[in-house]
Amino acid sequence: MRYWIGVASKEHVARGVAGGFCQLCHGKAQPLKRMSAGDWIIYYSPKEQFEKATPCQKFTAIGKVVGLMVYPVEMCPGFVPYRRDIRFLEASDIPIRPLLEQLSFIKDKSKWGYAFRFGHLEIPKPDFERIAIKMLGQVPLDT
Repeated sequence: MRYWIGVASKEHVARGVAGGFCQLCHGKAQPLKRMSAGDWIIYYSPKEQFEKATPCQKFTAIGKVVGLMVYPVEMCPGFVPYRRDIRFLEASDIPIRPLLEQLSFIKDKSKWGYAFRFGHLEIPKPDFERIAIKMLGQVPLDT
């Protein structure tokens, strides 16, 4: 079992939660192929909306990879992103700043946003658990 962070606007994350899927790195398939059924993903949202500058800076969703397939979906003519099925849990959005000092995957605390630059990253289990406890009130039982 592995633990991941996906990066997307809060607005885009909400679409995925409502539809039971994740989409990463502007629809690329490769990040999704790195994950396996049974892995966990937490979304970090730097902004509220994709094309607006309003900051969010919160962890906004948490879920378990349940689908075996990475599959394309035509969202509109010419845009066919890849998705993966996720069972999202009821969770609270939590701000990142109070957790910065406790998260080992953020190496340089003064430039913490740099950790999210690629849109998808693996994190250690203790970091996942720290975030999950804040979002859910507990660590999911099957981690």
